[in-house]
Amino acid sequence: MIEVTRRIHLNEAELHEDFLRASGPGGQNVNKVETAVQLRFDLRHSASIPDEVKARAEKLAGSRLTNDGVLIISAQRFRSRERNREDALEKLLALLREAAAPPPPKRRPTKPTKGSKERRLDGKAKDSRTKALRKVRPGD
Repeated sequence: MIEVTRRIHLNEAELHEDFLRASGPGGQNVNKVETAVQLRFDLRHSASIPDEVKARAEKLAGSRLTNDGVLIISAQRFRSRERNREDALEKLLALLREAAAPPPPKRRPTKPTKGSKERRLDGKAKDSRTKALRKVRPGD
């Protein structure tokens, strides 16, 4: 079991890894060895994840989520397969932890205070007086 949060644990059997050839630096090794990792996790049908966390995770996943609800995370930052596996798992856990955090409370709209209204009107009156003094009066 992989711990996402204190209450959420992932079953390792729900994760599926595919290995493919990575692009980028690596010399001849990049053409011979499959070091990039594609981690697949069936988010929509997972029994480990609560429904409200699933809904938030689907929004966070964006284009990484297939139409079937499978989350695909790719990792090819490192030259070794093992480090890419760890990186992909960390990306998945980070996404799930972010989804598990409750959303911030909605903002409660407030009215401006009496003092702030008076300050705004005083500023407007001052600007008006300043501009009135700039006027060139005909016949002067």
